[in-house]
Formats: sequence, structure tokens, C-alpha cells
Amino acid sequence: MFKFVKRTLGFSKTESVRILMYHKVLPEREIPSKDSLTVSVENLEKQLQYVKNNYNTLFFNDLNSNSDLKHKLILTFDDGYLNNLQYMVPLLEKYQLKATIFIPTGLIQNDETNQNRDMMTFDEIRSLNPQYVEIALHSHTHKNYSQISLQEAADDLHQNIRTLEEKEIPFTKVLAYPYGKFPKKGVQKKEFFSILEKAGITSALRIGNNISYFPWKNKFEIKRIDIKGGDSFDVFKWKLKLGKIKL
Repeated sequence: MFKFVKRTLGFSKTESVRILMYHKVLPEREIPSKDSLTVSVENLEKQLQYVKNNYNTLFFNDLNSNSDLKHKLILTFDDGYLNNLQYMVPLLEKYQLKATIFIPTGLIQNDETNQNRDMMTFDEIRSLNPQYVEIALHSHTHKNYSQISLQEAADDLHQNIRTLEEKEIPFTKVLAYPYGKFPKKGVQKKEFFSILEKAGITSALRIGNNISYFPWKNKFEIKRIDIKGGDSFDVFKWKLKLGKIKL
């Protein structure tokens, strides 16, 4: 009972893993109003300072060898935006922190030749320092897996894996579902998880806005905490404490 209460309140220091979800990072002056997907550079630096002083950042690949480590936290950034390279990575290096970037390979391919591109190129992704950045999977086409057929989802996932292999980019077989969505009904859900298993996916992430626990109870339904552009620093700290704003 005591263990359950500690888990519920996020106080199980060795089992709990806070997985934070980010997308874009830009200087405050460049952020369009009401853009919840973009965290300002100024706010991100303040948040990372707090993380540095209170948590231990890990890659997903580090979890098995660090299961007894207290105050575990995984920083995740979805989509591979160029602004991550410009603004986020230097902060990782400055504060000696780790982060995982989830790559939707088809979006990267389609954007590489754009003059005003939003995404990193495969060359830029390959050049990221593995001391600070872990690459993982985020589909190929960034389609909602709950709205396409199981065969389409399987083909898309395999293309995601195959493209990173062809580009010789080392990656971890952890998948962040596009939009946090996946099939959730009975047989379809079971068959979808079987597809992930056969593809060698070690874990998969939804949103859920709650603290996770390792070893994973449901490895294909791991929850992340959504850090929004409009979050105040107090809200950020509250989310880290309990995983959500309201009980």
C-alpha cells in the first residue's frame, strides 16, 4: 500500500522516470502568439537549470544499467526541428544534459531541399554528439497510427527504421507515437503491439501527462509529460513533481 501511495504521488525515487515532451525551441521574440508547441530559449534554459540541479538525465538506452539511480528524467524532443540544433543542443552541452530526439524520417526527406527548411537534414542529425543526443523513432510519414490500417502502420514503421539505417544514423528502437495516438481497441491493439514487438521496438511512448516507472509495466503505453510553450516556471515545477497540473 505504501509503495502504491509513493508511486501515485511520484515519490518512488528509484522507480520513477519523468519523461518530458518538447517540440520547437525559439527565442521569445520569434514565437508566434498562442504557439503551445514552442518553448522559448529563455524558458528552456531556466527549466534545464532546474533539471540539472534536481534530476539525472538519461537516454532510454541508459535505463537498464541505471535502474537504481534516483531522480531519473528523460528529455525528449519530437520531429527533429532545425531550431533544436540551433538552440536546444547548445544548452545540453552547456549544462551537460542528455536528450532524445524522435525523428519522422519522411518529413526530414521532404524538407531537406527547402530553402527555408524547418527540419534538420540527415547530415545534421548524423553529426549530433552522441554524448548529449540519442536518436529514436517517430514514424516515417507522421500519420496518426490510430487512423490508418495496421498494414500501413507496419510499413510506415519499417520505413522509419530502414531510412535511419540507410542514412547510417545510430538510433534506439524506442518509438514516440505521432500525436501520441495508437490503436486502443481489443484485437486491433493486440495486433498493433505485436507489430511493434516483431520490429524490435523496446518501448513506445504516448502522452498521458503522468510520471512513468521503470521497469515498464506496459512498455508500449509509456506516458510523457507535455511541456507547453505557455507554461510558467511554477507550472513546469508542478508538472515535474506530479506529472500533471491537477490531481
